[in-house]
Amino acid sequence: MTNAITSLWRDFIRLFFQRPKRLQVAALCYRGKGRDMEVLLVTSRDTGRWIIPKGWPISGLKTSEAALQEAWEEAGVRNSKAPQDPIGTYTYDKVMRAGLPVPVETLVFPVDVQDLSTEFPEASERERKWMSPEAAADLVKEGELKEILRRMTNLFPKNVQHS
Repeated sequence: MTNAITSLWRDFIRLFFQRPKRLQVAALCYRGKGRDMEVLLVTSRDTGRWIIPKGWPISGLKTSEAALQEAWEEAGVRNSKAPQDPIGTYTYDKVMRAGLPVPVETLVFPVDVQDLSTEFPEASERERKWMSPEAAADLVKEGELKEILRRMTNLFPKNVQHS
């Protein structure tokens, strides 16, 4: 009987603390094609680890448009476009201000960078760096994002135009 009660309590507590995934959008900024491709990583404001620009959806904007807004605010990407469909997703636990982790599913939109500004909203809070998708995959923490980065050169080979 004790095992059954313990199991019931464990299941109850698990359900109580289990939170539904929240949604974020991300911009996987790149330039070049095929083997010449580079991706743009930025540092996070809190830990300084390498990430791609991302944030919460913005009311009134499509998810791809919100990803472009994040690319501008966090990396200075301007005058660029993103397709309406993401090329993948990754999940991670975001630690909120209260200290509780919240599971987040992040939609990843490729952004073919046309213009990069030196002045942008978070320029003083972040570093940014161009690198090969393989080098970027080695620096990011999230396993699913690593896989998306490793597939980048195959998604946009040199002889195929992406619009």
